[in-house]
Amino acid sequence: MGFGINRSLLCALAVLLTYSAKFTYAQNRFPFIFPGERTIQVRDPSQLRSAPIPNTPPPPTVTSREELPPRHLSLDEAIRTALANSEVVRVLNGVASSSSGRTIYDAAIQNTMIDEAKAGFDPTLQANNSFNRIDRPSNSDGTAIIGRQGDTYNLDLDLAKKTVTGGTFNLGVNSTPSRQAQDPFIFQNPTFLNPRASSSADLSFTQPLLRGRGPAANLTPIVLARIETERSYFQLKASVQNLVRGVIEGYWGVVFARTDVWARRQQEKQSKGALDLAEARLRAGLVNVGDVAQARLAYHNFRGSLITAEANLLQREAALRNVLGFPPYDPEQIVPVTPPQQERIAPDWTELLTLAQERRPDLIELKLILEADEQRLLQARNQALPQVDAVALYRWNGLEGEVPSGATLSSRPGQFTDWTFAVNFSVPLGLRQSRASLRRQELVISRDLANLDQGVHAASHTIAANLRNLAQFYEQYDAFHAAREAAETNLQLQYAEYRIGRTILLNLLQGITDWGNAVSAEAQALLQYNTELANLEQQSGTILETHGVRFYEERFSAIGPLGRMFADRCYPGTTTPELNNDRYPTSDRPSEEVFNLQTPEFPRRRRASSTMEPLPTP
Repeated sequence: MGFGINRSLLCALAVLLTYSAKFTYAQNRFPFIFPGERTIQVRDPSQLRSAPIPNTPPPPTVTSREELPPRHLSLDEAIRTALANSEVVRVLNGVASSSSGRTIYDAAIQNTMIDEAKAGFDPTLQANNSFNRIDRPSNSDGTAIIGRQGDTYNLDLDLAKKTVTGGTFNLGVNSTPSRQAQDPFIFQNPTFLNPRASSSADLSFTQPLLRGRGPAANLTPIVLARIETERSYFQLKASVQNLVRGVIEGYWGVVFARTDVWARRQQEKQSKGALDLAEARLRAGLVNVGDVAQARLAYHNFRGSLITAEANLLQREAALRNVLGFPPYDPEQIVPVTPPQQERIAPDWTELLTLAQERRPDLIELKLILEADEQRLLQARNQALPQVDAVALYRWNGLEGEVPSGATLSSRPGQFTDWTFAVNFSVPLGLRQSRASLRRQELVISRDLANLDQGVHAASHTIAANLRNLAQFYEQYDAFHAAREAAETNLQLQYAEYRIGRTILLNLLQGITDWGNAVSAEAQALLQYNTELANLEQQSGTILETHGVRFYEERFSAIGPLGRMFADRCYPGTTTPELNNDRYPTSDRPSEEVFNLQTPEFPRRRRASSTMEPLPTP
């Protein structure tokens, strides 16, 4: 007997070594069979998916700028356009626009996690089928080895359903028909059943009594998934708020850049007139060459300032096009036609703080984080309990088959039954891990409460800074408006004085500089004031509501948990911001005309010298 066992083991070992050698040879000869990665395989970039690029001409520059037909664009239309092109939400960063990292699909994607959490309570059906052929050698008669061939089939059917209390219902069915080859030495027993079929059906219920008990502990994953969906929604809302604020900032930035270009262009024209006047006075022998050099220096400096202003206008237009979703080049020139707000607005401090505490998306997200922390605390408290389960089982057993005489025997339904009732207990001594998790979750709640307090604290300081900025920008606008009037009077006086030779050229050039700077500063202060109004709305969390922007779900039909045997159910596809309501006034004139852009008129001189020309007017 020992020799037989050893020989069998040696044969099995030889077969194993043979197949191992064949597999190694095949692996080396055919590298597609589990090859070893010995090199880095990188595809050529041309083999990757191609992305569409805008088919537009090169963008304009200060050296290649051309006059384009105007496209009158109101601020409401600009916001509406940006919202319509916001599959990926863009934000404005100074004179550049970039992706916020948020898309209109994020909330819908996160919403699918709710169904994934609900899936834990779906019934689970499991069926195992096995067909077996058994042929074992036997020495039944003591003189020869014969085979005992048999065929069996086994069916295990199990249906399980978890309840919100943590319990699990289980319905199980088992059936095992079998047939054995006739063995005259064994089947002489007249009571032996062949074929035979044993079966059983059981119903059981397991209910946790401590750990895992109750809806609070078992519904937490669904609640957490809902909270995460809300967080994703408010993160998207915060990005759209940045988008709307960025459109407003970019819009007023273009208005300022256009005003600044106008002021610098007038400075260049006026300095050219001063240069012509200085050259005429030099030819008349009234001044020396220093005045001409000084006038030429000022003229070229003003030209440089004009080029800088034109480049800034191109950058501002490009940033606005970017945030609106336009291509870099458009055969039309954007001309803003919404006049800026010129009246002082006095917001209520207490109301602003109340609105911010309720509506700021970042504070709402901190509150949702706290709600999620509280749900995890419930889980941690439950996990810190011992595992005590009550188990109840009832089983019905059956048997039927055929005796050697050909008669059929079977048990009566419900004749043989089993039942079990048990209470199982398990606990790690000390509960160190679960108690540490509980303590950690308590500390997390304390941390996130502090973060919420800090968020409200920071929001109050931000809103206070907004109010200070509003007051500053409006007062500066008022001051620069008065300075512009004074600069215009001074410029006219300096021109008249220089024309008759009672002042130096430097005073005239300084007057030109002061007047242009005053025009630019007045426009900048008023447009900063209007931008700060949008910043205040964003910081109070109401910028979308004040512009009439809401969110709605676009839905699509997809296969649901019931499968294709039933009608499809609608699931959210995107969370899209709808178009805004009209809020701002508009006109058919460019926005910068609100600043009354007129070049100062200079008194006409007597025609004593035809070589001395007055400063040109546009």
